[in-house]
Amino acid sequence: MIKDLNCDSVITEHVASLNINCDNKQKIKIIEQIIQSGKVGQEALLNFLVNRYIMQNQNVEFLDGLIFEFLYFYSIDDIKKKLNSYFPFGLVDLQSSLQLNYQPLQDLLMNRDFQKADSLTQSYLCSLTNSDKKYNRNWLYFTDISTLPCEDLYVLDKLWRTYSRDKFGFSIQRKIWLSTDCNWEKFWLRIGWNKNGIPLRYPNEFIWNIDAPDGHLPLFNQLRGVQVIAALFNHSVWTEDESV
Repeated sequence: MIKDLNCDSVITEHVASLNINCDNKQKIKIIEQIIQSGKVGQEALLNFLVNRYIMQNQNVEFLDGLIFEFLYFYSIDDIKKKLNSYFPFGLVDLQSSLQLNYQPLQDLLMNRDFQKADSLTQSYLCSLTNSDKKYNRNWLYFTDISTLPCEDLYVLDKLWRTYSRDKFGFSIQRKIWLSTDCNWEKFWLRIGWNKNGIPLRYPNEFIWNIDAPDGHLPLFNQLRGVQVIAALFNHSVWTEDESV
């Protein structure tokens, strides 16, 4: 805990330490301490976030999503009102060039309604390929994946990563898959889709909160074999993102 809750210099020092190259667990602990210090600490965190995101125009990273989460759920009313005035729609800027309106998904993820967010994500993907209109189905074939626009797929993934402490998202799943040498059985085990070699039953056996294993969400056709998810992991959006 921060010992002197009225000492601005101590709070400033703690906030500044977030810029130091510490691991994610340390950042969570520091932010928890600052939040618990009260209004002065919470306002310092808000100013830190605004400076990074608005003044410096930085891309949204793990730290930004984490600060936003703690302020959104645990700050006093005055601070939360200021947070909402700076970020009325959330942290992720949804460009008008995107094919669909992803604000409903951002709202669900901000409020940790991961089950509804998962269902909506699947609906967006089907809409992007027009499969629901052409074939009246709410799932994808592996041949549909190449038609998914890079910008939209990137934003869907970014929304999941931003509001899950970088635990959930397609790119997170892909990294885990690659780390297992593309071994599907090891991958299912790592992300918690199998238990004792048996696939989990939807929806009750899945974990719909932040305590789920890394890569647990979104589910993405988890009951329809590997062709679709393999095509997703090989989509050009990820190689383009890595080259930036």
